[in-house]
Formats: sequence, C-alpha cells, structure tokens
Amino acid sequence: MNVVEIVFSPTGGTEKAADIIGKHWNENPVKIDLSDAAADFGKCEINGQDMVIIAMPSFGGRAPAVAVERLRKIRGNGASCVLVCVYGNRAYEDTLVEMEDAAWECGFHVTAAISAIAEHSIMPQYATGRPDEADRKQLTEFADQIAGKTGPVSTIPGNRPYKKAGGAGLVPKPDKSCVKCGLCAKTCPVQALDSAQFKADSKKCISCMRCMKQCPQNARKVNGLMVSAAALAIKKVCSVKKENELFL
Repeated sequence: MNVVEIVFSPTGGTEKAADIIGKHWNENPVKIDLSDAAADFGKCEINGQDMVIIAMPSFGGRAPAVAVERLRKIRGNGASCVLVCVYGNRAYEDTLVEMEDAAWECGFHVTAAISAIAEHSIMPQYATGRPDEADRKQLTEFADQIAGKTGPVSTIPGNRPYKKAGGAGLVPKPDKSCVKCGLCAKTCPVQALDSAQFKADSKKCISCMRCMKQCPQNARKVNGLMVSAAALAIKKVCSVKKENELFL
C-alpha cells in the first residue's frame, strides 16, 4: 500500500502536519503538490488500494478555491482518504466540509478528518512554532486510530452552504532589497506576479504568503498597519490555545 499526500501548503505548515501523519504510515509517501501551477492534475490517478491524505490550510474559514479546483481534477478511484485542515489557531469553520464534498466528488472514500494547528502564516505570534512535539505526538496517535478504518467518517463540523469567501486583502510587495531573482514569480501557486517587476496582481493574489516565505532576500512585505489591525481583530479568539481534533 502506498501512502499519498495531496497537499496545498504555500508556507509549509500544512505540509508539516501532513508529513507527521503520512510518514508515520510510510517513510516515503508519494506527494502531489496542489500549489504547483504548472502541474497537470488531470493526469493524476490514485490507485484504489492507496491510503491518501488530503491536506489544505483554512483561509478565512474556507478551503483555498484554487486547491479545491485542482483536487477535483484528480481521480480517487475509491481510495480511502483522511482530510487534514490546518489553521493558525483562529477557526476553520467550513473548511473541512468543503474538502469533504470535493473529495467525495472526485471518487475518494473519506474515512476520517483532522483539524490541526500550525503557526499563522501572516501573524506568526499566533500558534508560534506549531506543530510542536506535543502536536506531533497527538497527530501520530490520531494516525494509529485511523489506520485500518474502512467505514465512512461520521460527522464533520461545518455548514452547507459554506460561509462567503473573503478577498485577498493582504498583497505582498517587493521592497528596495529585491534583486529580481524571480523565485517569487516562479513558485506563486496562482501565477499572480509579473516577470519584470515582480509585483502581484491583487485580483489574482490569494494572500497565501508563499512569495514572502520563498524570498531569499526577505524583500517582500505586506502593509504593516493592515497586519496589525488584523492581528488585533483576532487577538481575543486566538488567545486560547486550540487543540488538534480527530473526527471518525
């Protein structure tokens, strides 16, 4: 049995959580990167005997639209799958049910779901350093409970219809230290950056922050006042440490 990780992880936190589970089952899981804008996901066909992890971050309580769109092109062929929604200690709201609907639609058999915590990609003061060792222990325990389960998942929290998706809001921009290496444009999941000035198209940008994470010069920034205002708005709800959850 192969373990396959189908992951959308612009800044690495979601992949880290998925790896804890996937590598507990198999040291070398097969990976499908939903953030690869050049990939042809229509050619991805899963063996029905494989064990699959579908992992995405929660963006404002929803699954990233581009990740769901690309997932829907993959043929699941009845393979068992675990959904992993990763969020930065605020809330994941309708993310898991949206992932569940997409997974069933493309032929996966959803047997379990997990909500996991990772450091906030825009405001790292929330869930700093997570997933940590305690999270690792808990997620591997979840993996052991899921292993061998064949029945469908019972109840996943969330609402249908889903909450309204928000806009991009925070769009990173290059500063004077940009050396125009092009890595940001090359790795952008939605190809939102031009190849000359490396400025982002605000209509395409999904505020995933990958360009900031990838920049070797730390030359991309978001508006500090807007980040401070957003951090203040969610301070109360993020003040309580959230725990990972397992749904069987």
